[in-house]
This record gives sequence, C-alpha cells and structure tokens, in this order.
Amino acid sequence: MAFKPANSIQDLQYFGEFGGVNPSISDSSTYTFLSAKTMFDTFEGNADGCYLYSRHSTPSNLYLGEALAAMEGTETANVSASGMGAITPVVLQLCGAGDHIISSRTIYGGTYAFLKNFAPKFNIETSFVDITKLDIVEASITENTKIIYCESVSNPLLEVADIKGLAKIAKRHNLKLVVDNTFSPLSISPATLGADIVIHSLTKFINGSSDTVGGVVCGTQDFIDELRNVNDGASMLFGSTMDSLRAASVLKNLRTLHIRMQQHSKNALYLARKFEADGLKTVYPGLKSHPCHELFKSMMNEAYGFGGMLTIDVGTLEKANELMELMQNKNLGYLAVSLGFYKTLFSAPGSSTSSEIPEDEQKKMGLSDGLIRFSIGLDADIERTYKVMRECMVELSIL
Repeated sequence: MAFKPANSIQDLQYFGEFGGVNPSISDSSTYTFLSAKTMFDTFEGNADGCYLYSRHSTPSNLYLGEALAAMEGTETANVSASGMGAITPVVLQLCGAGDHIISSRTIYGGTYAFLKNFAPKFNIETSFVDITKLDIVEASITENTKIIYCESVSNPLLEVADIKGLAKIAKRHNLKLVVDNTFSPLSISPATLGADIVIHSLTKFINGSSDTVGGVVCGTQDFIDELRNVNDGASMLFGSTMDSLRAASVLKNLRTLHIRMQQHSKNALYLARKFEADGLKTVYPGLKSHPCHELFKSMMNEAYGFGGMLTIDVGTLEKANELMELMQNKNLGYLAVSLGFYKTLFSAPGSSTSSEIPEDEQKKMGLSDGLIRFSIGLDADIERTYKVMRECMVELSIL
C-alpha cells in the first residue's frame, strides 16, 4: 500500500479540555507542579506528560509536532520559531569543533550563510558539492564528516536530491542525512526514503497564509529528546521557541495542506508546460526536460504532484524586474520572497533569497541574473492567469 501522509494527518484528532473540536491553546509561559519531586523529575527529563516552561515545550507545540511527525512518518518532531531556528540547532547538535559537513551547493541562502560564514566560528567546516552526483558526495567524505545536508528540491534551482542514494552513502559511513523538505511537503517523504532528520520551514506551504514564521525538526524520539535536553540540547538552549498561539494557527492550516498542494502542483505543471512550449527556459520537476524528472517520479507520492515551485530565465535582471513589476500591477501575484501563499509569489533569487551566496558561486551553480523563481498560487482559473502572464511577456518583448 502506498504511503499517504495526508491520511496520517487527517486521522489525528485532538479534543480541547472543554470538548472543543480544536485543542485548547496553552497560553502559559510556566507550569505548576503538585509536588517538588515532580518538578525535579521533569528537569531531569523523567516525568512524561509534565510541562515545566514553554521554552522547553507546550501542549500546543506538541500537538503540532505530533501532526508534522505523522505527515513525515517519523517518531516525533520539535517545532521552532523559524526555519533557521530548526536548521541551526540540528547542525550544532550533531557537530562539534573539528567536524565536517557535506552540503548541496544549491540551498537556501540563509542556510548557505550559516554553514559558510557562521559555523566556521565553531570550527565546523562545510564542503559544498553537486548533490546530484553521488560519486562526488561520497568522495568528499572525511574522517570528520558528520552530516550530509540537502534539500529534497533545491532552492532556487529546483535540483532534485536522490534521497535513497544519499541515505545509502550516509549509512555506509555512519553519517546523518539531514533533508530540508520545505519545497515538497507531501509530494516527497524523505524519512520513508532513508533520511534521518527532516526539516521544514513551516512559514511556507505548510502554513500557507504568509502570516507566521516557524520551523520543525522531524526525527527519532532519541534525537528530539537530545535537542530538548535542558543541559545540552541545542533547541532548548538557543531558545528559538514557537509561540503557542502560532502553533495552534499552523495546526489549523495544516489540515488543508493536502488539498492545497494538489492545486499548487496542478497549476505549476500547467504553467510550466505552457512556458516551455512558448520557448522560455523553464525548470520544473514535472517537465520531462528536467534532468531529474524520472528521479522525482520514483520518489513522489503521486497524488500531490511535483510541487508548486518553478523557474524561468528571461535573460537579464532588468527584464526579470520589469516582468515581475508588470505581473504585480496586473494582480497576478506579488513581487515578494517566500513561498506557499495562496497568490503567486515571484522574485529574482540572485538578488534576494540567494544573495548571501557570492556571485562567483552563483555562476558556478548556474544561478543567472535573469532567473525568476515562482511559487505558483491556488488560482481557480489558471488558464486566465497564463493568458495574462503571456501578454505581459509579449509586451516586454520576452516572447
């Protein structure tokens, strides 16, 4: 039977303390104990079901974490105040001074900046490689390597990681495979393919309304317990805690993720096929021209499609900016970073979300000035959207 993560989400049922169909929000920063011994035991990590302080966890955060773990097929999960608030504790929990990381060269700019510029302060070094070439990944492993890090579908070039292949390499060398699945929730389930830890920026598709920043780490109970440990847990000690009100909000939106992802994917595939037929340089995993099209198909949960992200290259940054401004004026979407909103969002990554990556590195990885990254929205009439987009391109002599 095929793995259907949406079913795991919809089978979760929480009752509020007064019988509400939404669980009650735990609006407390600290929690009371009936005995001093229980407080002591909780600080020692031995009192299951007890809460001590909201930086550690809250019932609201645990509800959301449980739902996200069900979605990814992991034992449990820990939510955080942002995507970077999920990524950085994972790296620093797994690595110490002198350790080494192998990372995809095409990753979110904030992650790149952390690994390239900040982690070396802790004497943690990173090799950035073409993650699609498994032989290069394996050849980059040293005796100090602890992590292979990648994104299921990379930001912004939409390269697709061979998660099964990377997992085999990681297990062969006793490494942890950490996968950021932000671009492809439900479409790809990294844990079922062998990933040890799955990360999301909840800000994007999972929340879907561009009103909340959040993150999650999905993994084993043992690893999540390590992150939460009051003595040496990176998530606990860095303090990037999600607010309970926000956790409750994300949980409500999560319930419609399976419906939204189907529509994002449907619309993106339609536009990608049209753009490619028009002669635009178009990258989308659902196109047969994508070098990793068959790989994505072999990993995907078919019902949810190839995701909502696509790119086109219009040649120059000037043309890209003109087109994005015109599309915004035509109410086709917003010239904005981030993704997963109900309206289409578009940006030029080289000068925005990937600006942390030096220009020479951008050129090496194939990130051109004229590249526009689209997060395709939930438009009910995608044919009309395409027609107006095409008119904009004709007006600017792009087509």
